[in-house]
Amino acid sequence: MRGDPDRRRPDSVTAIHAHFRIHWRGFTLDVDLDLPATGVTAIFGPSGSGKTTVLRCIAGLERAADGRLLVDGEVWQDSSTWLPPHRRPIGYVFQDASLFPHLSVLGNLRYGLKRSGEAHRISLDHAIDLLGIGHLLERKPEHLSGGEQQRVGIARALAVTPRVLLVDEPLAALDSKRKQEILPYLERLHAELRIPVLYVSHTPDEVVRLADHLVVLDCGRVRASGPLAEILARLDFPIRLGDDAGAIINGIVAELDPAWQLARVELDGGSVWIRDNGLPIGRRVRMRVLARDVSLAEEPGVSSIQNVMRGRVEGLGDDEHPGLTLVRVRVGNSVVLAQLTRRAAADLGVAEGLDLWVQVKSVALME
Repeated sequence: MRGDPDRRRPDSVTAIHAHFRIHWRGFTLDVDLDLPATGVTAIFGPSGSGKTTVLRCIAGLERAADGRLLVDGEVWQDSSTWLPPHRRPIGYVFQDASLFPHLSVLGNLRYGLKRSGEAHRISLDHAIDLLGIGHLLERKPEHLSGGEQQRVGIARALAVTPRVLLVDEPLAALDSKRKQEILPYLERLHAELRIPVLYVSHTPDEVVRLADHLVVLDCGRVRASGPLAEILARLDFPIRLGDDAGAIINGIVAELDPAWQLARVELDGGSVWIRDNGLPIGRRVRMRVLARDVSLAEEPGVSSIQNVMRGRVEGLGDDEHPGLTLVRVRVGNSVVLAQLTRRAAADLGVAEGLDLWVQVKSVALME
């Protein structure tokens, strides 16, 4: 469950500037990125797009002959400087937790401490508490579930007091049950850490649930980079996390309806009803609204759709099928996308600046 999204919004200061160009037979990585100082940056793209290679370059595990890396203004790599991996204050979480089998959980964590030569910004006790592993400290890795092993691996990465945390598809090897077990801990890191986290994933639900900032890679190049909500609502080349275009909106739980097991979430510009998942009144939440679940109308009518808000059209863009169009609509400070047939859009006279009623059929709570 996410905390206050405003408190965790990435600072405007750029923490990481990364330029890497690597040419291998059949593949070229050519990226130039400016990433925010805090929050989670998701690096998203299909297999083979270069996601892990970017992380390895930042960690110093891959050396780009044409490369430049600055962290908080400090040069880690350029034409005359190269910090080897052991001198880079990063934490790295791999797909496999890679724990030492002969050491207990506590022994694995203390091994991480040996790499830290400075005052601990993140204490070992804090890391243990963040990942909820206090009851596991005396166990050996063979007696841990996959999700528990990954939590220990993340805590070990934090024990080196990193200035940047690199996380490479930590849920890829876990089944659905174990993924749901570890996601709340990842969200807790997201809420409490004040260092940049670079999170590689090709799973849409992880991205929309965890990320503040989104980098989309394809064939070794950056297709888009920016705040998550902004990138997902673009019309020039809609980014689909999965099969459907959609938008991210934030709100506050304002009312509970126990009779119907529903909760009303207030937005700037309206409100929506969602399933009651046990959230308390006052909790800030993040929601995903798919474009196919949004319709537009001149006047609200009597229907099963109970989420109706007033919005203004900001633009129209192409969808994947030539008979469809995507309409970007602003509701207060939130933006939603609506997927319409081009004929329906023409019949409504949809155009930039037009005020319409936005009808939302379904809202997915990211928790």
